[in-house]
Amino acid sequence: MLDRVQQLGASTLGFIQRFGHSGIFLFYSLWGIPNLKTGTALLIKQLYSVGVLSLVIIVVSGTFIGMVLGLQGYTILSDFGTENALGQLVALSLVRELAPVVTALLFAGRAGSALTAEIGLMKATEQLASMEMIGVDPLRRIIAPRLIAGFISMPILTAIFCATGVWGGYLVGVEWLGLYEGAFWANMQSSVSFEHDVLNGILKGFIFGIAITWIAVFQGYESEPTSEGISVATTKTVVYSSLTVLALDFILTAMMFGEF
Repeated sequence: MLDRVQQLGASTLGFIQRFGHSGIFLFYSLWGIPNLKTGTALLIKQLYSVGVLSLVIIVVSGTFIGMVLGLQGYTILSDFGTENALGQLVALSLVRELAPVVTALLFAGRAGSALTAEIGLMKATEQLASMEMIGVDPLRRIIAPRLIAGFISMPILTAIFCATGVWGGYLVGVEWLGLYEGAFWANMQSSVSFEHDVLNGILKGFIFGIAITWIAVFQGYESEPTSEGISVATTKTVVYSSLTVLALDFILTAMMFGEF
């Protein structure tokens, strides 16, 4: 029994120590953001790598999830004679919950794992150590642009997911099942608040982007410089990011839409 308590205490202290280390890492990375003249090209390159290359999976996933919502929602609402509320159902489900959460999970699997593997490979091939030897700060040159690109990309990808999801719901509800188009858009417009629903959903995406990118670059930077170490770090990025997103989603939902 005493050994178990000791192991639990050691694990807890280790977690706190690593979390503090990652916080210091984040602080120094953001403190060393390159200036506008030298950092713009680096940021644009990472925005393309992290954001633009994630567009395909976001658009396709958003469209099909919206179509599934439209089909399932119509089936359920028609049993109660309220199928005209389909637009409201699709929009609120996407804006409040599905868009930020699913986008974050897809972002973690596609962009987060790529960031970890890329930085881990740089460490394994001693590129980061070489930068330090010639007086170039790797946190400023490598980490900071990737962090900022992740912070910027996630809210935009969340908004795109929302738009394509609503379009998918419209295709199924209006074009396929024959729901009146005016009722679909009118109910959506009257029930979705830009300040309360849309902005909170985008804020969720931004917070998820901070968490995922932070985890991804930290795991890559602290990975063992071996092929096995990079593989383990990439797996940790996806697992930790997914769990963190789900936990943060509950907390943020309680704060934004609950009674807290």
